[in-house]
Amino acid sequence: MKLSIERGILLRALSSAQAIVESRNVIPILSNLLFTANDDSVTIRTTDLQLDFTEVIPAEVKQKGSTTMPATMLSDIVRKLPDGGVVSFNADPKDGRMAIHCGRSDFSLPTFPDADFPDAQKVEYSANFSISAPILNRLFVKSRFAMSTEETRYYLNGVCMHIAETETGHVLRCIATDGHRLALVETEAPADAIDMPKVIIPRKAVHEIVRLSEDDDTTVAVSISDTVVRFATSSITLTSRTVEGVFPDYTKVIPDNNTRKLEVDAKDFARAIDRVSTVSSEKTRAVKLQIDQDQMVMSVNAPESGIGEEALAVAYSDEPMTIGFNARFLFDIASQVDKANATVMLNTPDDPTLIHEGDDQSAIYVVMPMRV
Repeated sequence: MKLSIERGILLRALSSAQAIVESRNVIPILSNLLFTANDDSVTIRTTDLQLDFTEVIPAEVKQKGSTTMPATMLSDIVRKLPDGGVVSFNADPKDGRMAIHCGRSDFSLPTFPDADFPDAQKVEYSANFSISAPILNRLFVKSRFAMSTEETRYYLNGVCMHIAETETGHVLRCIATDGHRLALVETEAPADAIDMPKVIIPRKAVHEIVRLSEDDDTTVAVSISDTVVRFATSSITLTSRTVEGVFPDYTKVIPDNNTRKLEVDAKDFARAIDRVSTVSSEKTRAVKLQIDQDQMVMSVNAPESGIGEEALAVAYSDEPMTIGFNARFLFDIASQVDKANATVMLNTPDDPTLIHEGDDQSAIYVVMPMRV
């Protein structure tokens, strides 16, 4: 195998591929990237046996072939090479090493035979549809912060994606919750997605889907089965096993009787939470909200670290109330609001609070209060 690749193009591909590679692997080949040189491109593939990443990048191929190279070492080398350079690869099948050349730099890396690399999964998908990258990106960016990291509740360690039927028609929904907060984001369902199975997409795959869908001009082809999901652009394919288990009935925790309405500038709200929580206890991170006529006073009283307080102008005309929250949970939600105002629907200090963006309820958030 003999080829050359522009350094910037190669680095971007390696950065994405390396994110899939686990830092510790009991199977040595999984620490490598599979390089396959075709007529005028190179396919780079990596897998951890749960998540599979493939990207095709342009290259000047002088001799076709396929081999594997250590992912971390190769990525580190290319990252440190000068901008604008061209990286040349020349495999020597006799000694099983890959010669790498760029400018005045030369390296030689060990390789494993491409035959040792795990085969790609062959799956029969029950649903195939296309969706614009910005819409897909919004679904996952706005929901992923609420994913659980608690391994004992593994079925919450990801984003649930499914089709729901509403009064206005079918919607494609992404939901995440850790038991303390919940994020639900939806969009009009693509016609070919109506019969897709309900799946839980694992945390690692969710972050890679967000990266894959960052190009506003791209359309993403989505394929779904009960056990595997695939997201593909013209050059990148991401395939992931789904999380086994049953996602809880999230509709039971979304309040429908919260009548106390508060509106606040979303950016001011997030900044004020961030400032006041600077002195909060790392253990509880509790912030108290005292709400009265058109004013909300946020306060933190942590004797071991300090006291903080800030007043915000809000639109509120109901009875005064005091309610407490985990400051980080509240900040994460406030940071997701894109509209000018966040609408906060309250009931009592002990009931879950509902938050959405202005009058738009295509993204709603639920957060449980805490005693302060």
